[in-house]
Amino acid sequence: MNPTPVLELINISKSYSDRVVLSDLSYRLAAGEYVAIMGDSGVGKSTLLNLIAGLDSPDQGEIRIDGKNLPVEDEAATILRRQYLGFIFQAFHVLPHLTLLQNVSLPLLLNHQPLERASAMLTAVGLQGREQDFPHQLSGGELQRVAVARALVHRPRLILADEPTGNLDQETAKDILQLIRTEIKANGASAIIVTHSQTAAETADTILTMDRHGLTPTRLQN
Repeated sequence: MNPTPVLELINISKSYSDRVVLSDLSYRLAAGEYVAIMGDSGVGKSTLLNLIAGLDSPDQGEIRIDGKNLPVEDEAATILRRQYLGFIFQAFHVLPHLTLLQNVSLPLLLNHQPLERASAMLTAVGLQGREQDFPHQLSGGELQRVAVARALVHRPRLILADEPTGNLDQETAKDILQLIRTEIKANGASAIIVTHSQTAAETADTILTMDRHGLTPTRLQN
């Protein structure tokens, strides 16, 4: 018997006004699988991540995480995101009134986990010594690294990343991508990254091309 996938998309459709973004899309993400999604701008990649995270709802279809339907109630969806998901937003969504350490500690606090790992994750993304700084003191690339640390700190079951290296220089991007892959494999997590970067995509096990026909595997990592 096949194990229950971490994520299952079943005939997902989504439209905005008269524009169809996703149509009858289905996909299964296995435990421990790390995939990258590439495709033209506007094809629906970020929309798909938002649907998986419960930040938006499909017009049709079902989304299941660990075999359970994604809750439609706001409170239930929030609890699921808190416990199961780590989301690296393209726009960071770092809380401006909290220090960097407090931002990264937040998932641990909400999940009643020890807070010590927050400082270690800031060190892992190259921001050691900046724990008491506030977001307004950081560059865009540094904010991106805070977002990565916060998404990984509580060892989530499913990691979603929207252009996780979009604001990083080449060398830093390489380090961050290695960190993401290391954390995924060490914690037995599954992950989906959306990216326009071929370099970023090649850190995944599988590269999927997204178009109006759905998701098509284009490369498997040995």
